[in-house]
Amino acid sequence: MDIRQRLAVNIVRLRKEKSWSQEELADRAGLHRTYISAVERCVRNPTITVVAKIAGALGVETGELLS
Repeated sequence: MDIRQRLAVNIVRLRKEKSWSQEELADRAGLHRTYISAVERCVRNPTITVVAKIAGALGVETGELLS
């Protein structure tokens, strides 16, 4: 599994644990819903800044999304 797939799997898992939609996560992270969707589908390559925003919204350390 490459790093983008690992990131996507972790985002989806954590988002679903919170019962959040992609829109809810996007709002909390200050991103657009379609961007979250693209990251989860491995279509977009998010910057580390974006990964940090998503991690912050999910309440986890950035590294947790990549491990």
